[in-house]
Amino acid sequence: MEEKKVKKWLAGVGTAVLAVFLLAACGSNQTSGVENSTGKIHVTTTTGQVADVVKNVGGDQVEVTSLMGPGVDPHLYQASQGDIKKLNDADMIFYNGLHLEGKMGEIFEKMSKDKATVAVADFIPEDMLLGTDDDSNAHDPHVWFNIQAWTHTVDAIEEELTKQSPENAEFFKKNAANYKQELEEMDQYAKEQIQTIPKESRVLVTAHDAFKYFGHAYDLEVMGLQGLSTDSEYGLKDVQSLVDTLVDSNIKAVFIESSISEKSISAVVEGAKKKGHEVVIGGELFSDAMGEEGTEEGTYIGMFKHNVDTIVSSLK
Repeated sequence: MEEKKVKKWLAGVGTAVLAVFLLAACGSNQTSGVENSTGKIHVTTTTGQVADVVKNVGGDQVEVTSLMGPGVDPHLYQASQGDIKKLNDADMIFYNGLHLEGKMGEIFEKMSKDKATVAVADFIPEDMLLGTDDDSNAHDPHVWFNIQAWTHTVDAIEEELTKQSPENAEFFKKNAANYKQELEEMDQYAKEQIQTIPKESRVLVTAHDAFKYFGHAYDLEVMGLQGLSTDSEYGLKDVQSLVDTLVDSNIKAVFIESSISEKSISAVVEGAKKKGHEVVIGGELFSDAMGEEGTEEGTYIGMFKHNVDTIVSSLK
């Protein structure tokens, strides 16, 4: 059996085993969540971006557990039995959706029969979603890179938390309004900063195609060596094509991502060097994961500001 087929077969077996475990767990616990002595809503999320919205809207009325920490790639993530327990013990589950957490789809479907299991991207108007190059019926899942689109997830989470805890409706509403104001200020900051980059230099080259929403919102041309998912493969032809683009367009900087190996971008830099074109690593961007908890980059707004400042300082 070919190596690629073996990997897919093993992934399928892993999913099946988790599904069996999941059914057993749900069967042994008919009530949503664990016994809650704090009175807070126990929420489990997938990505840090989603977790950050829940924390800002829920405030001290929620306890949030995020499955995917710094440096974790959601495209390739496979839930462990420990993750299944965290999901099963939660009162509510929030995840991105749009197949970002592709390998966990079956788990969310099972969990939704017992508790609120919400794909926040489903609340973003379809006319704000971007398509994919290979499938007109699919959407790019990296919606958090357009703040105007991401703001709709704040409203969705406020609504869902209110359903869970109606007595805190005004508290959630106030928190959501305050957070949306902060998002609006960051959106304006990003627009102003990106505009300081000369028009011809607004080209963002990264390891995978995670920044289309960012480019669309802030007027940058975006290029990624891999496709929308890091599960997609790239070869020498893809590297050479991107190298040719860098040389022909005189692009001087490319960027690595915190959740992806530097190997692919390093190959592009070396390829350009062999053609006599110097390209530098402009810095590390946060794409599918945020920074360490407790740091500025460990928040959505801090992560976004870091990306904007890194891009501007390198391309300006």
